[in-house]
Amino acid sequence: MAGGLVALLDDVAVLARAAAASIDDIGAAAGRASMKAAGVVIDDTAVTPQYVHGLNAERELPIIRRIATGSLRNKLLLILPAILLLSEFLDFLLTPLLMLGGVYLCYEGAEKVWHRVSGHEESHATVEDALPDEKSLVSGAVRTDFILSAEIMVISLNEVADESFWSRAIILLVVAIGITVLVYGVVALIVKMDDIGLSLSQRTGKGVAAFGRGLVKGMPKLLTGLTVVGTAAMLWVGGHILLVGSDDLGLHVLYDAVHHLEEAAHDATGAVGGVIGWVVNTLGSALLGLGVGALAVLVMNLTVHRGSSAEHAPGSAR
Repeated sequence: MAGGLVALLDDVAVLARAAAASIDDIGAAAGRASMKAAGVVIDDTAVTPQYVHGLNAERELPIIRRIATGSLRNKLLLILPAILLLSEFLDFLLTPLLMLGGVYLCYEGAEKVWHRVSGHEESHATVEDALPDEKSLVSGAVRTDFILSAEIMVISLNEVADESFWSRAIILLVVAIGITVLVYGVVALIVKMDDIGLSLSQRTGKGVAAFGRGLVKGMPKLLTGLTVVGTAAMLWVGGHILLVGSDDLGLHVLYDAVHHLEEAAHDATGAVGGVIGWVVNTLGSALLGLGVGALAVLVMNLTVHRGSSAEHAPGSAR
């Protein structure tokens, strides 16, 4: 009996170690998948605080919470089941869909660059926009988040496409929850940082007060920095998706050109060759993303945006 109990305990220990190893594998895979979606995550983090800009301070966190709930609902109830079914039964569509999402990322990044260099502002606020209805604001933010969340999930799925169905499901569930908590936790911290800084600036300690004033002054620069990093990351990630996707579909010219440049930089720079090679690959991807995005911006301006401008022009038929 004692020997049987020992054998049973040994089996339980083996199973526990196997389960722990599986959890570690899932965590590592989720981490890799999340890193590939970093560009979209940064952009999501940079965009969301703009939705509560100008609102009463006491309404900021409740609205962020509602947007986060909508984002999680998007990921878990709509996007995750759809891409799991797609990966199981129509996996040949994943690369084209991923590339389509890459074009969208390039378009978004290039459009932000265009607005920056042309001096055009993206916001056209009216008196009504100055005091937005919270329900409309949240629904608009959740719709925008749906596109970004879909990109995050599809990019993440591409990283674990070789896993079994249930492993993919668990990994993507971890990614969906983890990224939502991360993004909206950081967003909540960002939107309250000026309030925290203001509170600290009123303390009696000189060092604490100076730190608080620094927080208040630094928040606009932080948001600007996040926007710049997010734009660059979107161009890089979008371009890299197009590079790899075109190579997978049999068009090897672009991928081979960037790969040869990366290898040449790696071989020519000795000990730091790995870093320099990565920089060359990143720049090549970003330049491709900027080129594709600029073309997409041009097409949109000549079609959709021109039609919209004509419709709202003074004297147009209504």
